[in-house]
Formats: sequence, C-alpha cells, structure tokens
Amino acid sequence: MKLFGKDNQESGNKVGTPEKKNPSKQHPELKIISGNQISQSPSPSQKEVKPEPETTLLPNVNHAIAISSGKGGVGKSTVAANLSLAMAGKGFKVGLMDADVYGPSIPTMMGVKQQPKITKERKLIPIDQHGISLMSIGFMVEDEQAMIWRGPMLHSAMRQFLGDVIWGDLDYLFIDMPPGTGDVQLSLSQITSLRGTVVVTTPQEVALSDVKRSISMCNRMETPLLGIVENMSYYIDDSGKKIEIFGNGGGEKISQKLGTNLLGQIPIDPQICQCGDLGTPIVIGYPDSPQSLVFQKIADGLVNQIDQLDPQDELVIE
Repeated sequence: MKLFGKDNQESGNKVGTPEKKNPSKQHPELKIISGNQISQSPSPSQKEVKPEPETTLLPNVNHAIAISSGKGGVGKSTVAANLSLAMAGKGFKVGLMDADVYGPSIPTMMGVKQQPKITKERKLIPIDQHGISLMSIGFMVEDEQAMIWRGPMLHSAMRQFLGDVIWGDLDYLFIDMPPGTGDVQLSLSQITSLRGTVVVTTPQEVALSDVKRSISMCNRMETPLLGIVENMSYYIDDSGKKIEIFGNGGGEKISQKLGTNLLGQIPIDPQICQCGDLGTPIVIGYPDSPQSLVFQKIADGLVNQIDQLDPQDELVIE
C-alpha cells in the first residue's frame, strides 16, 4: 500500500510509478481525499450547533490534553515531546498525537523514520519510541510534501487519528496542535472531550496577545485551561548570569490575569534544540540537566492540576 507518496513495506507492493486511482482506495486508513466524502462532510465551521463529542473514540484514554499556542515559533512541539516523556518517566502510560498537519515536527524530534503498521481491520498501530506511543501525519508523507487540506479533510483526519488508531490503555494522550485557532482546534473539540489545554507562549508582549486569542478559543470550545508554559524565558551565560532576551514576567502576568497556573518557565538552551534535531529529546538525552528538571516540574504541576479538577466538573460540549 502506498501512503501519501511513501511505500508501505508491509503491503508487499513494488516500487514504481503509481497509476491514477481513487485516492480513498489508495489510502483507506485515512479516508479524507475522496470528493464524495468531502461533499458529505460539511465544514465544522459552518455548523452553528456543536455536536456532542464522541467520547467512544478514546475509550481507554483517561486524559486527552491539547498542547496549544497562539502563534508558531514558540516551541510548542518541543514542549509537547518533552512533557510527554517527562510524564512517561513518572510511570504513566502516555501517547503523543501530532495534530500539526501543516508542519509535523514530532517524527524528527522523536527520531522516527518508519511508517506505522496497519492491521487487517485497517487500524493504525502507533509507533513506540522512547517508551511512549506516537502517531503523526509526518510518518506517512515525504518530508518535502505540502499538506494542502481544507476543513473537511482536517476534520476527517483528526477523527481517524483518534478513532482508527489503536491507542490502547493510556493515562495521558497529549495532542500537539497546530499554532493559532483554526479547523483542527474546532474539529477536536467537536469529536472528543478534551480534559483541558496547556498553552505555550514566550515572554514578549506580541506573543502574549496571541495567547489571549488561543485562550479565548478554549473558552468558546468549553475546554478547561490547565495552565501556561513560558518557553524561552531566559538564557544563562557562561558566568551563570540570567539574561532575559525576550523580556520577563509575561507568562506570569497573563496567568495571574486569567487565574490559572504558570506551570513552568523553560530557559533558552542550545542543548534542547540539538537533542530535538537528533531525535532524542533532552528529557531522555540529559534527564538530570536543569532543563529536563524544568519539564519534570511542569509534569508534576500538570498532574496536580488535573487531580484538583473534580470529574463532575469536566466540561463536555453539547
């Protein structure tokens, strides 16, 4: 079987120039290309009444948590990867779903190059890496292939990445969202019940303006805000002096204003970037480093925040 330009070795098909076929037959595990299917699935943004989330899509997942940001370039995927691994290091069963279809970073950050296997029932088996279960559209497309998808396609893809992936029993499923507020965020709020959202930002004022938009969408989607993570908060030079390149206090200011937790402040450090590029996030590569300890603190804060939420207070869209 050929998945978005890559050969699936499990299928036994020979490599060659593919003939023109119905895309829905070429990619049955992601049935999102057929024009008929698109016409039958109106864009979620066109629906005024939000449907009840399909909680059965993740029957064995205790907490589905979105990792969001109001804009790109704030290190959201880095936070998602390292936070997932920090949670797994505490003994939790963890999954990480890369919903950033336009720029999937998780395959690179987690050092995954292979495609997921497919069962006879046409279900996708997550890839196990560094002790957590992974799924990303990046596993199924060439690195240079652009994903030009409209709302209905994204809606179908998100539903299938939840319902057609064998996630198994998980304590936490972290969902690395695309930056901004758009179709993916809206679709996820409609098809599953999120336990909450963690918003990633940087300290400067321009980033905080975007955070407010992201939090506003959380409110509209009735998804609890679990806390703020401030990335690139400061840099420690060779003398040990803390240099606040992007200013200071932004994450704390907005956390206080919104009455939510500032889960942690992550320093700028080349080692974090290098580890991500090598496919071994810093929490795995240097677990005792000061940077890793910050991610551990964020994980502890998130666990405490969720424990404080009474189950009956969990908001479900109706």
